[in-house]
Amino acid sequence: MSPFSFKPLPFAALAGGLGFALASIAVIAATAGSLSHFEVVGPTRPFQYPWRLTEPTDWSRASAWIGYALHNLSVWGIIAYAQRVKLGFSDRFRGANWAMVGVHVVFVGLHILQTQIWYDGLAQDVPEVTALGSVALMLMVILLMESPRRGLFWGRKVRFSKRLLIVCKRYHGYLFSWALIYTFWYHPAVATPGHLWGFFYLLLLLWQSTLLFHRAHLDRRWTLLLEILVIPHAVLVAIAQGKGLWAMFGFGFGSVFILTQMHGLGWSPRLRRGIGLLFVVSMVVAYSLTDRLGQIHEVTRIPVLDYLVVYLLVGLFWLTDRLRPPGNLGQTSEPEALES
Repeated sequence: MSPFSFKPLPFAALAGGLGFALASIAVIAATAGSLSHFEVVGPTRPFQYPWRLTEPTDWSRASAWIGYALHNLSVWGIIAYAQRVKLGFSDRFRGANWAMVGVHVVFVGLHILQTQIWYDGLAQDVPEVTALGSVALMLMVILLMESPRRGLFWGRKVRFSKRLLIVCKRYHGYLFSWALIYTFWYHPAVATPGHLWGFFYLLLLLWQSTLLFHRAHLDRRWTLLLEILVIPHAVLVAIAQGKGLWAMFGFGFGSVFILTQMHGLGWSPRLRRGIGLLFVVSMVVAYSLTDRLGQIHEVTRIPVLDYLVVYLLVGLFWLTDRLRPPGNLGQTSEPEALES
């Protein structure tokens, strides 16, 4: 069988996620024209978010924080309920899935409305690095969670604590939903190309939470797609910033795909070597054509940071695990530990 002769992606994942994300950014684009009367800070210096009011009000701040908190707590409540009643995996949407859809639709709409009335997101009160770091942390935890299936370095398995993997699988829904909802409410619902693509990607990731205990949630092609869409997102944002760093971000995140993410899909070693060779050639050509071959080493920054954080998380868990009293977490079965 050809390595590319995959079955279609699950309808609940592809059609539902695309519909949710596209409809949301269409509304954002359609309503953004009425935001021109707000006076914003604009570009100043790196990591100073430009889309903030020059004169924020108590309500502009409170509306963003209240909306974020209610959105986040609602999602956490649904996850907790689904775990408490021990839903098994199914091919159909059930009450918890529809509740999650409803929560996201309502709060996405409320954030768009909140932007129209008060404009500011959480960016007025917290630094930009927190929004960038929250989603980056999510992607790093995914590397750790998927390591039993695809390894970390060219398919080579790394032996991590079984207890750590169970904890990640049991609680990752809480961490991931926080990271995504926090980032969503960090930004006002404005319609620059970078924002629209960012919201599209973010909402696709949020759709994964609507698939809790749905078999589409576990489809490895769908989850890989969600991981690697960070590549065009990072490239487009870097191009918009105009600092010539698109290659660093594109090939940096691409390196993680080559080293880790493409493994575990059943592709032959020959195919993987071919993809890796094509990637290296493309990287050299891109840096040569932009007269930046001397800076090609910068592509190592993202993968090195990713893998360092993975091992930092492993080390922190090992330390805290030594300090906690013995429990029965290690005997929990993997299917029970899985959640949204």
